[in-house]
Amino acid sequence: MSNRHAVKVRGGAAATIAAVLALALAGCGGEDGKPKANGAQSASSAQSQGGPSGATPSAGGSSAPQQILASVNGESGVTLVINAMQRDPGGYLTVNGQIKNGGSESYVGTSAWRGIELKGSGESVAGATLVDKAGKKRYYVLRDTESRCLCTTGISSLAPGQTVPFFAQFPAPPTSTTEVEFSLPTFATATVKISG
Repeated sequence: MSNRHAVKVRGGAAATIAAVLALALAGCGGEDGKPKANGAQSASSAQSQGGPSGATPSAGGSSAPQQILASVNGESGVTLVINAMQRDPGGYLTVNGQIKNGGSESYVGTSAWRGIELKGSGESVAGATLVDKAGKKRYYVLRDTESRCLCTTGISSLAPGQTVPFFAQFPAPPTSTTEVEFSLPTFATATVKISG
């Protein structure tokens, strides 16, 4: 009989805990049932705003404006901004930036960005190139051992007003090279100083 009594108490405690949790969760919502804005983004909303690569537009979650090394226009009001271009240990050069659709219609011309190098790899920015004019050499986006680009993938279209971050990794030019030309199909060529 004591076992039956213990089961009833545990069941009642579980119901009480469930009711308290339901009230606590209801208290977290706003008038329309959506979470209240408290100045901080949830992990899921930060990831969805980060685009296909999952990266957020500003490093470290900071809302500080990013440095703009170059900004070039493309088709249909789409703009490409380069925020960083720096050498990494191991002889690589990584380009980070953002692509924004400033037009009033969805932009679906992203398939041109993959270039002719990786037709079978899906949507990406693998068609990007760097040109070292002083050294008279062109650099292409690096690939891994399975021929996948070391760059942002999965951008199939851009909604009006949408901004997506991108990155592309290249072999680093010689340290004597301080400036390169960055090209991505459908955009004008940008001359960018290497920041490191």
